[in-house]
Amino acid sequence: MSCTDYAKVAHTVHMSALALPGYHLHAAYAGDWQLSPTEVFPTVVGDMDSSGSLNAQVLLLLAERLRAKAVFQTQQAKFLTWQFDGEYRGDDYTATLTLGNPDLIGESVIMVAHFLQSLTHRLVLGGELVYHRRPGEEGAILTLAGKYSAVHWVATLNVGSGGAHASYYHKANEQVQVGVEFEANTRLQDTTFSFGYHLTLPQANMVFRGLVDSNWCVGAVLEKKMPPLPVTLALGAFLNHWRNRFHCGFSITVG
Repeated sequence: MSCTDYAKVAHTVHMSALALPGYHLHAAYAGDWQLSPTEVFPTVVGDMDSSGSLNAQVLLLLAERLRAKAVFQTQQAKFLTWQFDGEYRGDDYTATLTLGNPDLIGESVIMVAHFLQSLTHRLVLGGELVYHRRPGEEGAILTLAGKYSAVHWVATLNVGSGGAHASYYHKANEQVQVGVEFEANTRLQDTTFSFGYHLTLPQANMVFRGLVDSNWCVGAVLEKKMPPLPVTLALGAFLNHWRNRFHCGFSITVG
């Protein structure tokens, strides 16, 4: 555990032939307590566009094992999403409760509960319960989940009344990583299969990422760092053969 804090402000200009150009102001603040490279408390992150719409989230450490998060999304002056999360981490288990758009007056809420138990250092089993309520409608979906982690690969399986989802990730070496995913949706009577790869060329300062799925969608991204300048160039393209749609673009990141 270390103590540090920082504030960051960024500006983004988005230009596209498919949508109107836009401007985004991004601000972030990280507090004093850093529990890990990816966990800093408290953390406040916000993003506002030129129309006044806001996306913001707040992360808090309430106790040594208890974490909380709040997420808000607005469209100009109208609230679209307000979500509250609580997470408790035990020695070998994790419990999470999420409340989405709770409305006491309208008597509507979406509640998601997770529980994961480590049976061994490689095998994790658990479940998810999704409950929703609004005037004239109420329902719940239970899903069972499992995850097995080896040294160079990870396999997951989720099975519930809504369908099944399975994935497999394999790290061949420091440069090559591949993954496959299968999903079956009983409500939509649809199944999809996808394959992805991640290729790193450290000597060329380049990273390739690509995917292809059973719906005849193909996508790829190339990232190239430009040392000694702090600049990263990214080129991306996505092709949907089924709908005959093609998108491409590029980005330049400084910093």
